[in-house]
Amino acid sequence: MAEPLTTYKLMILALLEKSDLPLSGTQISDFFLEKDYTTYFTVQEALHELDENAFIKKESTHNNTRYSITPAGAETLSFFSDKLSAGIHEDIREYLSANRISIRETASVLADYYKAPGEQYAVRCQLKEKENPRIDLTITVPNKEIAEAICDNWKQQSENVYEYLMDLLVK
Repeated sequence: MAEPLTTYKLMILALLEKSDLPLSGTQISDFFLEKDYTTYFTVQEALHELDENAFIKKESTHNNTRYSITPAGAETLSFFSDKLSAGIHEDIREYLSANRISIRETASVLADYYKAPGEQYAVRCQLKEKENPRIDLTITVPNKEIAEAICDNWKQQSENVYEYLMDLLVK
């Protein structure tokens, strides 16, 4: 059997490969913690090493980090996937199936902000469907606190905003 950290890295690669969407750090950690495979800190160490070695791609926003497998990670997994037991592969399939909706929601509702020229911030809010944008909205706001509030509220209000804009624009 491989060293435990190596096994956890292979499990993360398998999880990302089997998911059709990027997974958040929380979703990856939840898989390991729900199944009592290892601790949160060990998962973070494995993610860090996979990222350092370019086996996964990490995308961060102000309050979320999403991961996807790189071609190098997929190639590595193809060589060592047999080191994971059938039970682990089944746990991965079950987790992805049971969490399909929340994974899709996390990947389809995105919000982030950045410093704009002057003293303002730009907030980019996106709502995607199957990786295609339904709405991609950038709003300039006067300060960081408002930018953070919009990002936080976008997650709960994106569908309502989209519906309202569609109703307003197609009249």
